Amino acid sequence: MHTISDYQGYFLEYLSKKTTTKEPKNLYEPISYILSLGGKRLRPTLVLMASEIFGGSYEKALDAALAVEVFHNFSLIHDDIMDDAPLRRGKETVHEKWDINTGILSGDAMLINAYQLFENYDGVTFQELAKLFTKTAIEVCEGQQYDIDFETRDDVTIPEYIKMIEYKTAVLVGAAMKMGAIVAGASDTSKSSVYDFGRLLGLAFQIQDDYLDAFGDPKTFGKQVGGDIIENKKTFLYLKAIEFATKDEQKQLKGLFTLNPEDPSEKINTVKYLFETTGAKEATRSEIEKYTNKAFVLLENLSIDNNKKELLRLFGEQLMNRSV
Repeated sequence: MHTISDYQGYFLEYLSKKTTTKEPKNLYEPISYILSLGGKRLRPTLVLMASEIFGGSYEKALDAALAVEVFHNFSLIHDDIMDDAPLRRGKETVHEKWDINTGILSGDAMLINAYQLFENYDGVTFQELAKLFTKTAIEVCEGQQYDIDFETRDDVTIPEYIKMIEYKTAVLVGAAMKMGAIVAGASDTSKSSVYDFGRLLGLAFQIQDDYLDAFGDPKTFGKQVGGDIIENKKTFLYLKAIEFATKDEQKQLKGLFTLNPEDPSEKINTVKYLFETTGAKEATRSEIEKYTNKAFVLLENLSIDNNKKELLRLFGEQLMNRSV
């Protein structure tokens, strides 16, 4: 087994070999750009790690890892267009640097490229990877639609929200781990268990992302801090604040989430204050820990060596305590 940073390094080396700008440049340059912006490389690292955990090699899993990363970045390009987001990982978003039409088309090409990468596997493995990928991709789209729908609803429940982030974010983390297990030829039980482990970590990851959007350090977070508040998104923080708030606080918070001021700084500060005073900030931290611990309980039942369990536990702990 290798370290987490080893797997990240192996993936980045492979990514640099595979990232080329061809003609037409306006289609492929945005793809190279979004893939070069960095990020945590969480999902491809998990593919490589899972492959070796179940007795395979990370080399054999590189194309599956790249497919997951290409798909993830395709979804980011389109998400940024829908959110009209100015920044991604601290840099201009694709539609800001080029234009909306370019962002849509380059994103489409990335989705097709992701499928192409599975063609490098034998028939049985290809079929299983493609089937999982198709299921996951449609769930991600469903999650994105729920997210959009929630922006105009004022009756979103926490169970509905959890379902939305499970589809939008967590299923791709689970799929990344299962893809590594598929490439390694793991048992059906192992593939199912490691998927659920990844899915639970993905839920913790997304709730952490919501938390960092409000309370992260602008220097390390990479995105616009307070972006969800500006967009009036009903995040876990918001829903918990509504649950805990007095009637006056509820009225104030709901009123703030109908506003789109030119200078949003006062709105952001007031909302963050309400998140803290209602206890929503602390409850969100507890929820992140809850899903991480659920993943760790599942980890104990995996039929793998203890040193491999420790590697996955370390990965989960790093996610829970991240600042980016």
